[in-house]
Amino acid sequence: MADSTRRYKNRCSFCGRSEDEVALLITGMNGFICNDCAKQAYDIVQETMDKEKKAKSLNLDELPKPQAIKAFLDQYVIGQDDAKRYLSVSVYNHYKRLLQKDNGDDVEIEKSNIIMVGSTGTGKTLLARTIAKLLNVPFTIVDATVLTEAGYVGEDIESILTRLLQVADYNVAEAERGIVFIDEIDKIARKGDNPSITRDVSGEGVQQGLLKLLEGSVVNVPPQGGRKHPEQKMIPVNTKNILFICGGAFDGIEKKIAQRLNAHVVGYNAVRQAAHIDKNNLMQYIAPQDLKSFGLIPEIIGRLPVLTYLNPLDRTALRAILTEPKNSIIKQYVKLFEMDNVKLSFDDEVYEYVVDKAIEYKLGARGLRSIVETIMMDAMFEIPSGHADHFVVTLEYAKEQLEKANIARLQNA
Repeated sequence: MADSTRRYKNRCSFCGRSEDEVALLITGMNGFICNDCAKQAYDIVQETMDKEKKAKSLNLDELPKPQAIKAFLDQYVIGQDDAKRYLSVSVYNHYKRLLQKDNGDDVEIEKSNIIMVGSTGTGKTLLARTIAKLLNVPFTIVDATVLTEAGYVGEDIESILTRLLQVADYNVAEAERGIVFIDEIDKIARKGDNPSITRDVSGEGVQQGLLKLLEGSVVNVPPQGGRKHPEQKMIPVNTKNILFICGGAFDGIEKKIAQRLNAHVVGYNAVRQAAHIDKNNLMQYIAPQDLKSFGLIPEIIGRLPVLTYLNPLDRTALRAILTEPKNSIIKQYVKLFEMDNVKLSFDDEVYEYVVDKAIEYKLGARGLRSIVETIMMDAMFEIPSGHADHFVVTLEYAKEQLEKANIARLQNA
């Protein structure tokens, strides 16, 4: 009798579980569906609809215009107006290129890959991460330092496109209109001024491998990475419509720029022209030949036609970075303490002290983060376990915490 009862119980038409084994069994005209299968079906439908919506979402009238893109970047990134303008125009033109129709006039818009040069902590990666929030095309950030020539330990060039495929949920059509930000591009510069006659495992060889990606070609991409799964089926990806944005600190390139600017200083007029050069910010005079002198091969430079720079951060910019952006460093710590029901506040003198130390350490905006983290470490350790409902960071407290941390590091050295 028990077997007969079990046999005739209502069961989910999808997973086969009985009504006793699920929380809810929904009855239909000719079958049943349990709550788990219903949820899974809903997720599948939503994912499919999102992909279709995303594929149809590009519309010339609805595209964010360059000024709107820059205004969005202004909310998160302080200063760097020139870099924002270049980046906004490049991204907007990339959208228009994707929407280009064949009108029979034989005019084909070519992509303008961009390279951003600026010292550490000036906001190159932050610009890329921020613009990713605004885009409705697949976007990924990859690090050039892990790339090596094919056959060596490290990642192959094709791994860049593997990341883009993953972001696009392995939708090749979506990935083929995406944007890739290659960070630390200066780390693959040629080590010497002369072309290498031997292997340059992570330098010139990587640059040669990047050429086909930047210009546009069909690349066979391993979906799970190259060497660990040699049996996997390759996915062909056409890079013709993928926009590449490169960024690098190019530490020491100011010397190359200075040499070029002073190369033809002969005569009275030349001396007068040299007097107008701002020696505190030589990066603004950067030109493609400086990149070549630094170690990028001419073929790579030619495939990165848009060259822009990021200004070194002055005192005013560093002070603004601390408090003004939507996700400023101070706002992040206030949020952390708020989650413990503690109201955190800082005296104005603390901001000036932090900026002074950041300028002293010469680490740009990243230096601000490390200094504030050091100052707040003890408070973040103790306050969540206490009963305080507010905490004020004074100048005396900040100095005491920073000095204590520095002494501790000296003792451990």
